[in-house]
Amino acid sequence: MSELESKAKELLYEPAYAGDKDAAVRQAAAEFGEGYKNFLNEGKTEREVAEYSARVLEEAGYRKFDDRKAYAAGDKIYLIHEGKAVLCATIGSRPMEDGFRLVIAHSDCPRLDLRPNPLYEAGHFSYLKTHYYGGVRKYQWVTMPLAIHGVFYRADGTTVAVRVGEDAGDPVFCITDLLPHLGQEQNERPLKDGIKGEELNVLIGSEAVDDEKIKEKVKLNTMLLLNEKYGITEKDFVRAEIEVVPAFKAQDVGFDRSMVGGYGHDDRVDGYAGLRAEIETKNPAYTTVCVLADKEEIGSEGVTGMNSAYTFDFLRQLCAGQKADVIRAFHNSFCLSADVTAAYDPTWASAFEPKNGTYAGRGVAIFKYTGSRGKSGASDASAEQVGRLTCMMDKADIAWQVGEMGRIDLGGGGTVAKYVAQQGIPVVDIGVPVISMHSPFEVIHKIDLYMAYRTFCTFFSEGL
Repeated sequence: MSELESKAKELLYEPAYAGDKDAAVRQAAAEFGEGYKNFLNEGKTEREVAEYSARVLEEAGYRKFDDRKAYAAGDKIYLIHEGKAVLCATIGSRPMEDGFRLVIAHSDCPRLDLRPNPLYEAGHFSYLKTHYYGGVRKYQWVTMPLAIHGVFYRADGTTVAVRVGEDAGDPVFCITDLLPHLGQEQNERPLKDGIKGEELNVLIGSEAVDDEKIKEKVKLNTMLLLNEKYGITEKDFVRAEIEVVPAFKAQDVGFDRSMVGGYGHDDRVDGYAGLRAEIETKNPAYTTVCVLADKEEIGSEGVTGMNSAYTFDFLRQLCAGQKADVIRAFHNSFCLSADVTAAYDPTWASAFEPKNGTYAGRGVAIFKYTGSRGKSGASDASAEQVGRLTCMMDKADIAWQVGEMGRIDLGGGGTVAKYVAQQGIPVVDIGVPVISMHSPFEVIHKIDLYMAYRTFCTFFSEGL
């Protein structure tokens, strides 16, 4: 090697594909991906993610949080907030005033929600009207099998769960589209209007009751079936939370099985990695906290979003148990805002700036800032924060990369980081790159998922 070649190796930075030269890493990532696929299949809504989390946390020895109790080092506790958000923690050996180590992801995903009065009949079919949730490209949701998940709150005060379209033998549902032969006028629409919001109507039945006196025979037949199975009336749709999601399962992608395709990578891929890392944390120095928040896709609003106080109230109550100063604890904390970013896609290369893109297979991605255009809506991490994180990852031989979401003035996106920063807690954005983000079938690389998990494990155990 020449002197200049040696200097180039020493001074220049060239990110590499993490699994290309290490069979052991590929194997570990593949094994970790099996549990992740099961998680995606079991948790297609934020409520289901919360139920899954509560179950595995209980199995791992976590106990429900009691805000009147003082906890000791090594205690493992969890809280399900409003049935949708998950908070879990392992109490550290150092005082709370030395700060928390937080990983915060979100479990809500783009989807279709039922409208308050969704059921109607037209053309001898029964349908459900929907209202899309989050950044949905509406044309992607038609002519595919759909499942219906959620809960009804009935008039007698009881709640009944609905999950149809997932099990063998279940019916599925769909949104119809025009055939090409009659699509000339539709073809003239801009892509964003190829399917309009009012056209996202889910086909759910066609059989009618046999009574000429009934005006809406198909609608009544559908309602009779729902009443028989769930004990509901049409009025109960008003007090329901029903989500329409893709009916297919998460699967390996590629002949080499190096990727996972499925619904909900944004942001359950980081949520799963954070949850597993928290469960596996033993005797940490700093108190570790993993949060799976709700409502990120619509601005983190509402009582279960990160713009609510529940996460920080949980931390305050932990501090109260030790009579610790909350302000000092927050200022000494460190948070990883764990959310996905867009992976560079060669088919759509013009949307990216290649040198500052993030790539599937190069490891977990750090974003010093998010936001749009002039970093609007971003939490711009300092050099010290990024430095501490990357030095920790280098020491642990974790594959990482750094970049932005696409070209500067093309668009952008945000995370929950700004709500953490508002509390005076230093925070860095980090997460798994995703291909076809926000579509019903997103794709991630198993290596990136595994490196996110290793990052969170190291962060919790070493404290940063």
